[in-house]
Amino acid sequence: MDVLKILFLLLFLPLLQACQIDYIIKSGYEQAKILSNRVDNEDILKDPNMPEEQKRKLRLAEEAKAFAESELGLAHSKNYSSFVKLDRPYASYIVSAAPKFKLEHQLWTFPIVGSLPYKGYFSEQEAQDEAKKMERDGFDTYVRGASAYSTLGYFRDPILSSMLRYQDSDLVNLIIHETVHVTLYIKSSADFNERMAVFLGNKGTEAFYRKKEGPSSETLKNIYSENNDEAIFSKFITEENRRLKSWYEEQKSPSEESKAEQLKNIKINFSKLIRPQLKSKSYANFAEANLNNAYLLALSTYVADLDDFEKAFIKNDQDFKKTIEFFKQLQNTTKPEDTLKQLVL
Repeated sequence: MDVLKILFLLLFLPLLQACQIDYIIKSGYEQAKILSNRVDNEDILKDPNMPEEQKRKLRLAEEAKAFAESELGLAHSKNYSSFVKLDRPYASYIVSAAPKFKLEHQLWTFPIVGSLPYKGYFSEQEAQDEAKKMERDGFDTYVRGASAYSTLGYFRDPILSSMLRYQDSDLVNLIIHETVHVTLYIKSSADFNERMAVFLGNKGTEAFYRKKEGPSSETLKNIYSENNDEAIFSKFITEENRRLKSWYEEQKSPSEESKAEQLKNIKINFSKLIRPQLKSKSYANFAEANLNNAYLLALSTYVADLDDFEKAFIKNDQDFKKTIEFFKQLQNTTKPEDTLKQLVL
């Protein structure tokens, strides 16, 4: 059945630019390879060659999925009932790009999902090659590894070996995050989709450990600290990106040197104002990162304006299921993140 779905998606090829066709075919082939290597969790858990720690994490992932569906009201699916061992540390490698002197996403268009501010590859070398090509064309770029991704319910996503490298609470968060995408995904609205999944992943993980270990567990205290740090960092990066965007718009001909000074100031502001507030290690290395427009926008896609989602959560009595239904009202809006901002004023 999954192979038939891949063939169906390939019917969209005539609608794509020629340069995208080769990419889609390669991606479809790599996705088919992953799907063909799935092994049912039941069989993996009986395998004497599978390390016991990985078996434990498999069971935890299954538990998180069951909780997301039964307790949080997320979509039921056949995801995460199988396992695939990859021959690489990450499931995919993500390329983001932005003009050198404009804080604006470079977008790529795909079947089904629409326009995205990133492009994924199953090969790290191909991702690096794409980044180098974009740099030659005058773009800032950022390449990162991703341990998982969602096919939005079109295929039965397996648990990947790359996911089992996560700490327990991060694995739970990842499962809930990706299940949010299956539950609600608005075409060509990556910023909204990812921020919603980050926010609900955080809240869902809190709920999971409150039930599993109780309200006073050390695990839950650490999760609260990490989520609070993310809220602090969200406000910081939201404001810094807005300021930088305005600075670019005001400049008639910005130079590399003046841009570097602006990026340096972001790091200084973080070190002076934000780092002392953080209780976890979540963003400890931000001041040492190689900042450019692509990197800042990639952060923005995932964590900017999270306070809008917090306001929506409070507006809906901090009830996860009610909040999901509230977000579903935005499915037919052009810019759901802007509509959300108006709704929670």
